[in-house]
Amino acid sequence: MEQAGLSGSETSYRDRIYIVKDLILKLVEHNELNQTALVSFCGLNLKKHKPIIDDLESNEFISRSEIHHRKKMIVIYRPTQKGIEFCTNILQPYENIFSRKGVRRVDSKTSDIDKHEDETHQKV
Repeated sequence: MEQAGLSGSETSYRDRIYIVKDLILKLVEHNELNQTALVSFCGLNLKKHKPIIDDLESNEFISRSEIHHRKKMIVIYRPTQKGIEFCTNILQPYENIFSRKGVRRVDSKTSDIDKHEDETHQKV
C-alpha cells in the first residue's frame, strides 16, 4: 500500500518516536503553539495522539499553559530545554541511523533544533 499525505484517502503510519520528534520540532520552529495548531501542523488526531502529548508534558519535554479567553480555555504548548536536548541528543541521532521511509535524512548541522539553539545562545 502506498502512503498518502494528508489527503485522507489512504492513511500513513508514523512511528511514535517520529511523532514525538515532529511535535518537539514544530514547537521549536514556532516557539509556542495552541493545542489545535500543534496537532494540525503535525498531521495528528487530537483524540488519538493526546496521550503522546501528555507523556511529553509529564516528562518535561514540553510545557503546557492555559489561557482563558472569554468563555473558552486555550491550551498553549512550548518546548523546554530538556525537550530540545532530548531531540538533539537522542531523536536526531536515531533518525540519522533509522531514517523514515521516503524522507530524506536530515543533517543535524542544519536541523531546526540546532538553529533554535543558536538563536537561544545569541539572545543570552
